[in-house]
Amino acid sequence: MCQEVAHAVQLALSRRGLLKAGIGVGAAAAAVLLGGPAVVQAAPAPADTAADFDTRLTLLGTAGGPAWFPGSTRRGIASALQVGEHTYLIDCGDGAAGQLAAALLRGNGQAHPFRLLEPLRAIFFTHLHSDHVVDYNNVLLQGWTAGLGRIRPVQVLGPGPRGELPPVFQVPGRPRAAPAAVFPESPTPGTVQMTDGIFRAFATDLNDRIRDYLWPDLRTLVQVQDIRLPDIAAFRSPNQTPTPDMEPFEVWADERVRVSATLVAHAPVFPSFAFRFDTADGAVVFSGDTGPCRNLVRLARDADVLVHEVIDVAWVEQLFPAPRDEAADALMHHLLSAHTSIEDAGRVAEQAGARTLVLSHVIPHNLGDQRLREAARHYSGRLIPGHDLAAIGIGRRRAA
Repeated sequence: MCQEVAHAVQLALSRRGLLKAGIGVGAAAAAVLLGGPAVVQAAPAPADTAADFDTRLTLLGTAGGPAWFPGSTRRGIASALQVGEHTYLIDCGDGAAGQLAAALLRGNGQAHPFRLLEPLRAIFFTHLHSDHVVDYNNVLLQGWTAGLGRIRPVQVLGPGPRGELPPVFQVPGRPRAAPAAVFPESPTPGTVQMTDGIFRAFATDLNDRIRDYLWPDLRTLVQVQDIRLPDIAAFRSPNQTPTPDMEPFEVWADERVRVSATLVAHAPVFPSFAFRFDTADGAVVFSGDTGPCRNLVRLARDADVLVHEVIDVAWVEQLFPAPRDEAADALMHHLLSAHTSIEDAGRVAEQAGARTLVLSHVIPHNLGDQRLREAARHYSGRLIPGHDLAAIGIGRRRAA
């Protein structure tokens, strides 16, 4: 999962730390990690003519995981789907608020700064790892000054409480006791509780501006809900069956989009969602964080665009070079099982029949396009290595 990626990076940055952990690393691994000769950072793709389309996807940020990589131009994971006059935000990684503002300004350079976020209709969280939600408070608090929810409240939908703590990750021969839980009275909050926590943390600011500026209460400008799972026959518990086989289910709709979701393989995270947005111009699917998953293939069937996360297996293998002991093998397997290799992302898109595959949530962040294009070895459609603020038109161009 994302936190294990950050843990691996921290280990790799210190050879002493790696040796203490019983894991070796060579010069090649350091080169890959730090953006040396093994990685070629491509220049961001220029914006296309997506403004000519009624429906368009903008990749606000394409970095996966909470680590920062030298030489990377990628910001935290976030995407915006614009359908006519409405905008839908998917995840809120590092820098998402500013990137959203930049994307909206690019589409309407004359927009008044106090009305910039008026088009934002809804926010969707695939899961609640920090790299997917860390800029949510900025979207709310900065957006408060920029028209957030002034026309109608912004809908916020995301995972509900997990319900039980995940198991402690164990490696053979090195048992670990369970650590003390953080906030044991509520150790696995969902989207509603997370949002309440933001309002509590910033109560000084909220009360100042409500009383001094006569601004509307920010809490009235958003309507937050935890996504309720349907009955799933194969589901037992978050720890036993985090990704039960299931059919997609509808979570929300308005006059522009119908949004469906499914559970994906990002254990031990639960729930972890992929989303599908069906519009009059086509369907766009966001994988969230996941290993290869039949639920995702089912959700993405015949999609016009599949935005899929990727991790470079070669990079992970160089962090943990052979011969590996059991501890290193276990951690490497843990990293790779919760994410999808570049090659497997191509296979998933091919199985789903998706017409365009966009690679995002890139790990490591400084990975170049040449490596990402290897997904095409297993995929026959249109392949786009994702870059921040790249825009993609969906459906037909507007008539001249």
